[in-house]
Amino acid sequence: MTFISSRMLSNTAEDTDINILERKQTMLLRNSLTISHELVSRVVLPGDSVVDATMGNGNDTLFLAGLVGGTGKVYAFDIQEQALEKTGQKVKNAGVQDRVALIRDGHQNMDQYVPKGIKAVMFNLGYLPGGDHKLGTRAETTIAAIEKALALLCREGIVMIVIYYGGDSGFGEKEAVMAYFKTLDAKNYSVLVHEFVNQANCPPIAVCIEKYID
Repeated sequence: MTFISSRMLSNTAEDTDINILERKQTMLLRNSLTISHELVSRVVLPGDSVVDATMGNGNDTLFLAGLVGGTGKVYAFDIQEQALEKTGQKVKNAGVQDRVALIRDGHQNMDQYVPKGIKAVMFNLGYLPGGDHKLGTRAETTIAAIEKALALLCREGIVMIVIYYGGDSGFGEKEAVMAYFKTLDAKNYSVLVHEFVNQANCPPIAVCIEKYID
């Protein structure tokens, strides 16, 4: 399965600001968040059940609610009341609250709430934007949650992870989860890593795991 196309883009000293802006607007290599949404959109259909494992401000919860439609279900997890309040208001404003279950619990416990056969699980690793950095995701619970997600996933379902790191947090978790991905049996899973290796300031990394088994 081919997800991304690429092309060579010139970068000469004669580039003007306008040319640079035009090039950015037509680039085929998108950022990790855009890539994650594109891949999930190709997999999730109306009526599917999905999980937002890191609710945060509710952007992915709302995105998933749009994909599953009125007959589908979104299970969204977060341990912070602030996240549930913001997301609850967001889905209510959009009129999709009936298809969303907001769960105040750690994502490592998702198997206690979510039935088997889900189509996709989305993770955004890091901390709640504007929130306490000490309350960010942690390697041990993240890896446990990914394992639970893979067990709940249907054949050809995906787990989509965007890893945010940099500044004062996230480096240890990034190294741990990247090492974990390499342990997944290639007969059962395919793991794609989307990473910009020549950009400054620790750009987010997108990882997609596709499941081959029931």
